[in-house]
Amino acid sequence: MRMSRLYMPTLREVPSEAEVPSHQLLLRAGMIRRIDLGVYSYLPIGHRVLKKIEDIIRQQMDKTGAQEFYLASTYEDHLTPLIKSEVRSYKQLPLTFYQVYNSHKDEIKPRYGLIRAKENLEKESYSYDKDIDGMNNSYSHVRKAYESILERLKLKYRITEREEGHEFIALAEVGEDVFVYCNKCDYGANVHNAKVVYNMEEQEEAEMPMEKVHTPDVTTIEDLEAFFDMDKSNFGKSLIYVADGKPILVVVPGHRELNEVKLCNYLGISQDQLEMADETVVEDITGAVKGFAGPVGLKEGVRVIVDSRITKMKNLIVGGNETDYHIKNVNYGRDFEGEVVEDLLLVEDKDMCPKCGQLLNVDRGIEVGRMTQLGTKCSEAANATFLDEDGKEKPFAVGSYKLNASRLLAAAVEQNHDENGIVWPLALAPYQAIITVVKAKDEEQAKLGEDIYKKLKEEGIEVLLDDRNERPGVKFKDRDLIGIPIRITVGKRAAEKIVEYSLRREDEKSEIPADEILDRIKEEYEIQGLKL
Repeated sequence: MRMSRLYMPTLREVPSEAEVPSHQLLLRAGMIRRIDLGVYSYLPIGHRVLKKIEDIIRQQMDKTGAQEFYLASTYEDHLTPLIKSEVRSYKQLPLTFYQVYNSHKDEIKPRYGLIRAKENLEKESYSYDKDIDGMNNSYSHVRKAYESILERLKLKYRITEREEGHEFIALAEVGEDVFVYCNKCDYGANVHNAKVVYNMEEQEEAEMPMEKVHTPDVTTIEDLEAFFDMDKSNFGKSLIYVADGKPILVVVPGHRELNEVKLCNYLGISQDQLEMADETVVEDITGAVKGFAGPVGLKEGVRVIVDSRITKMKNLIVGGNETDYHIKNVNYGRDFEGEVVEDLLLVEDKDMCPKCGQLLNVDRGIEVGRMTQLGTKCSEAANATFLDEDGKEKPFAVGSYKLNASRLLAAAVEQNHDENGIVWPLALAPYQAIITVVKAKDEEQAKLGEDIYKKLKEEGIEVLLDDRNERPGVKFKDRDLIGIPIRITVGKRAAEKIVEYSLRREDEKSEIPADEILDRIKEEYEIQGLKL
């Protein structure tokens, strides 16, 4: 493609709307433009990158034996009714279908460009098997396909556990997903799903008599640490919520944070059914203002939920349910009781791995895909069945798989950029090579640039020829900004058939004969594991 004909409206300044590197650079490089809040159009070179991601997704999904459909809406709306009416025998199974389509989400606060947009290009698929073992086999094939996709895209990623499945997280400092992982084994989990394990044996000290202590204006754990001159691990933290319209009090160790997702899972409610109690509710059930709630002497009938670690702690300090008072030497079983839940805590850096016992690490990333083992619950709800070997009606065992191509593009930029622009890996770049003719009006330079351009195109290399009548500085800045991996500069030694060869990801430049360019490019393809 000749850059004199290419629509590539680059920007010199960072747009004020853009908060994160991928959003800034995709706008500046002329790859996307906003057409509405959370909705973007893909301009020519941005669309080329997105198509390459889409092609890689299709190639890997096809290798699993999955078949591509295109439906008017999501699979939930149309595919299961179709399978229900068309697939009647176990002999027709297993089946895996997928589609690549523009999905629309009701994002209340779209932000970060493509990372949290209202419209995304997504791959959605479902597998249908005759039993759970078959579903697990299909699930394994799709998981391997996802791993291959991310590896071909040269993305750094982690696979984390979630309820009934897994998430694929592309590492990124700006990522909204926080997860933990173990360097020794393969364990990884979103912080909201990770099991908390830390060394804590039941304390042996004798139970002391309860004692009320006047604690004026001491309302936080940090205030209590200073007032009692004790570590926060000696306190019981009491939190009051309204869950599905009813007040509850939750007690966790003072040095740890409650995981609201785990609490909702235990209660069997959605997160939008849980909210912190306001001052009126707190005063009604405790008789005190906020900051002095505790599990001893609550209003009768209030549900008390306790993290299991509390039952192993002795002589806790808790709120006194009286303004400006706390109680010392409170012990579970003797002084209060509640519903004991094994784990209600938010995982922290350096907690123990629940699989191998090593220390966990915390990182951030962008969720780019998720997989869910639905089993038979959805097909049972839809009365979607087939006839098994014995001629009996059985529900399909279903797996659900999603991959967000738009986020994959954003994640690739988040992981591959510097102060000058994007640094595309070869497999993703809109063009693999760029020929920069320093002086477009110089006949020797223009002719050599044209000859190299034709030769590379004949070899099947996607190449840009910067034949624009622009200042060299403008050309070099645009070249860095759009991030083309292989760079050939035709300049003052054009008459000698000598060019400058360099890679976007490296600082090193070398002058080589023009007839060696193809060998250099082939070498770079091999380094990146690609075939020319």
